[in-house]
Amino acid sequence: MSNATQSAVRGNPRDPGGNGRTAFGGIDKSAVRYTPEHVDFSAIQQSPEFRSLRSRLKWFVFPATAFFLIWYLGYVVLAAYAPDFMAQRVFGEVNVGLLMGIGQFATTLLLTTLYARYARKHLDPQVDELRENAGGAA
Repeated sequence: MSNATQSAVRGNPRDPGGNGRTAFGGIDKSAVRYTPEHVDFSAIQQSPEFRSLRSRLKWFVFPATAFFLIWYLGYVVLAAYAPDFMAQRVFGEVNVGLLMGIGQFATTLLLTTLYARYARKHLDPQVDELRENAGGAA
């Protein structure tokens, strides 16, 4: 790596902004959110808005987790105690066990996508509102 490339990656060590920090690739902003000193997190936790947020989170997480655990344990139990069923061919060399195993990966991706969509539509707006009401920068 050339010196010019290394300097670009490290940022300007002299920091023209005068704040003593070095910029990474010209970005002089931290990913850490600013939290004012006067925020009362205990009060936020007791607020009805926070309880509503927790309720919405539980509404998705508990059923999704229960579904996945039952699905996964069912797969393991069938593999252990019903090998003849798992060995049944569906088409060609593909059997039930292989389809269920691939289904585990598909289910993981599906649940991850559904959670991300649910969080973006239902949880994130409430979190932003809580943060604004607490005095923090969104």
